[in-house]
This record gives sequence, structure tokens and C-alpha cells, in this order.
Amino acid sequence: MDNRNDAKVAVLVDCDNTTPEILEHALSVVAQFGRVIVRRGYGNHATLANKWQEALVRLAFTPCLQYQYAAGKNTSDIALALDAVEALFDRRADTFCIVTSDSDFAYLCRKLRERGSTVLIVGEAKTPAALRNASDQFFEWTAPETPIAAAGPAAAKPAAPVPAPTPKPKQRPRALVNAVKLMAADTPDGRVHVGTLGSYLRRTDPGFSPQTYGHSGLVSMLKTYDLLNVRQEDGGHWTVALAADNNPA
Repeated sequence: MDNRNDAKVAVLVDCDNTTPEILEHALSVVAQFGRVIVRRGYGNHATLANKWQEALVRLAFTPCLQYQYAAGKNTSDIALALDAVEALFDRRADTFCIVTSDSDFAYLCRKLRERGSTVLIVGEAKTPAALRNASDQFFEWTAPETPIAAAGPAAAKPAAPVPAPTPKPKQRPRALVNAVKLMAADTPDGRVHVGTLGSYLRRTDPGFSPQTYGHSGLVSMLKTYDLLNVRQEDGGHWTVALAADNNPA
């Protein structure tokens, strides 16, 4: 991962499109990219109340109330986009985290990236590919399951043990081998830094994550491939290359 600890991050939340529970996840995601200097939540008067009001106040977000001047017109989206462009041009932020699953923001993401900004999207599983691919990196948030409370006399009975979640089956997509083959061609020894490989995979697929394929991390995922050779170098970092049998001389 690139050294972005000094980046100035703006977190802009489309409150009309998502749920307050996503906020803490978004903040934990962007903490690795730099210092959050703009926190804003956008919505109409019905949205920015109750749970949203509590979450925005607790997590120090500035609520940006937008009235709907006509039915069906979402003024919140326009306000969010204008504030993002303003923060870009006055150099308050160089990294933008947009919390939404609305593909209408894909054009905004592309414009920010054209100006050299890093764009992150935190959204739900319903987020369309058009928005995911318009970002530098997509982070999917899944709502935690709420246990159902028993009613009546049954409530006094001890709760049945919750079964452990079934681990995802480990998958080995061929695209990873193809990426190593492509990148290794440009190195003198045919080896690729695993960190560089991870950055490349996220650029080609902003939603890429080893966990999606049932692995705890990229190194452990690479070790499952017979076609690849993974090695820890003297400096402690990991490199990967095509296995000898699959690396033409």
C-alpha cells in the first residue's frame, strides 16, 4: 500500500441512500489513508432525524440539510457533489470517501480521479459495478445480523447456542496468476513484491479482497497456488513468482 498517512481525507455521506450503522465502518476504513478533515452527512429533513441525528452528532459529522423543492428531486446529491468539488479546488482534501450505493455518483468519482484525487467508496452489496469501478477502492459493508428475541414464556428459556458461521470455501481465481505473469515480465528476476501485486489487483478490481475468496490475507492466498512460488525476503517482505515449471526460460 502506498504511503498515504499525510493525506487529507473528506468523508461525504449520502444519508438518503444508506443507514447510520455504516458510519463507524467508513471511518475505520479511511483511517489507513490519512487524516479525516471533512465529515459531512447529506439528507432531507426526514432523513436527518432520529438515528441519523444521533450518529452524526456522536461521530462529529456536520449535518447538511437539503430541502426537496419539488417531489422526486434529490438536492442532497447535488450538494454533496458541489462540496466535493469545492474541497478539491481549495485543496482541503486530496482523498475522498463517498459513503453511498447510488451509481449517480459515478461521474463525480471519475471527475475527482481525473484531477488526481484518490476516491474510495463505502457501500452495501447492492452497489452497482458502475460505481465500484469508478473508485480507486471499494469497501463493502454488510449489516450485522440482529438476533431475534423470543416472546412470551419462551423468553425465559436459555437461548440456543448460535452456530458458528460456515467458513467460505477457499477459491483460487486464475486472474491472480495472470497478474503475476504480467507483472513478473517487467522485473529482472521474475519476482513481484506482494504489496505491489495487491495494489495492482485493487486497481483492476476496486472491490478485490482475499477474504472474498475465503482467505485471511493475500500471502496466505498466494500460498495455495501450485502455479506460484511465494518467498519471504531478507528484509521481511514477501515476493511471488511463477513456479519453475510454469516459468518459461
